[in-house]
Amino acid sequence: MARVYVETYGCALNKGDTGLIIDVLKSRGHTIVERIEEAEVFIVNTCTVRSETESRMIDRIRALREIAAARRGKLIVAGCMAKAQPYLVTKVAPEASLVSPQNASRIHLAVESPSRTLLLTGERDRDVVAKCLMDRVGLIAIQEGCLGNCSFCIVKNARRKIVSYPLEAVVKATQDLVSLGAVEIELAGQDTGVYGLDIYGKQALPLLIKSIAEVSGDFMIRVGMLNPNTLAPIMDELIDALRHRKVYKFLHIPIQSGSDKVLRAMNRNYTVDEYRSLIKELRSRVPSIAIATDIMVGHPGESDEDFEETLRIVEELDFDRVHIAQYTSRSNTASAALRQVDSKLRKERLRELSKVVEKVCYKKHEAMVGSVVRAFVTEKSRDSYTARTINYTPLVFKNGSDLRGKWVKVLVKSATFFDLRGEVVSIE
Repeated sequence: MARVYVETYGCALNKGDTGLIIDVLKSRGHTIVERIEEAEVFIVNTCTVRSETESRMIDRIRALREIAAARRGKLIVAGCMAKAQPYLVTKVAPEASLVSPQNASRIHLAVESPSRTLLLTGERDRDVVAKCLMDRVGLIAIQEGCLGNCSFCIVKNARRKIVSYPLEAVVKATQDLVSLGAVEIELAGQDTGVYGLDIYGKQALPLLIKSIAEVSGDFMIRVGMLNPNTLAPIMDELIDALRHRKVYKFLHIPIQSGSDKVLRAMNRNYTVDEYRSLIKELRSRVPSIAIATDIMVGHPGESDEDFEETLRIVEELDFDRVHIAQYTSRSNTASAALRQVDSKLRKERLRELSKVVEKVCYKKHEAMVGSVVRAFVTEKSRDSYTARTINYTPLVFKNGSDLRGKWVKVLVKSATFFDLRGEVVSIE
């Protein structure tokens, strides 16, 4: 049996796949080691969402290739780069085995083979749920794939087809993670709104949330990213599910741009007005809800006026969290063939948007200073804890005893644009 070292990069789906890889290898008698010096098989689960990420992955593959060669070991490149850019990976590491995300449950075939192995075709095994536990926070990948065809996205080349895990299997995975101590369960997906379409013929995310909420134990549920056009058909049912006491009043709904012209160029399949209406309805019916979003600056065709529209929508919709990215050209995508915005201008827009986002988010958090808020403790660092308010706002405090899995009341003493800081005044 082999001693295996695993590195993971990228999104929640990759973290779930790494959990699956580790579970499979352990079940077959292999040993997972934390120190690279102890390994004879080296697995890197890659991300390639942005050009700088691709460069970082290439550098890391090269480094691991040298380590594997020095130890006469085996290198396996898994994840999105292996699927979307197999030629590039092979050019960097000709002897490396390649394993697509859909073949994560078959990783042992590459580990145990005496020769180079290519596992790049075939469908995901729905019998083994991709999940992981990071300290006391559990993650379950409920689906992968997307109905969209965004012009800038390379991930669709790695995770195109919608594949959902059966509801019963996700509930069982939740029970397993809670039994191991999970106090938070994140439901991850490329677009969680399409969960169930492939196996039930309908969007079943609200039903899944309600089913998981019935699992015994003190834990909270966080719903992962869903797109505006897939949220709309399940709005009523999802709002009802969000009202459950075990579900954070929080949704991550990317807008990407405040300009309809840019959204059309991105092939996003909704307008700014449609997005605005969704957010207003959510906030009117779930008053405590927090909305996170994604915004990309510098997409081909984005003018100064388009960018100004993005700045205005951030302030108008008063987002609770904004994940900002600068557009970078990706191979085999439609946007790569368009006239690109100057890189210096993209960076200037990124800086300007960052300032606006920090101002908007800080203002919301600053308003809570001096108040006592209720929060659920989920994470522990060396000398502090992180709790989450009911709308998933992070709240950091210090305490002498382990409070993970407990509700506390905290006096908020200070704030940043990212989180709140305070001290515990009572424990429930």
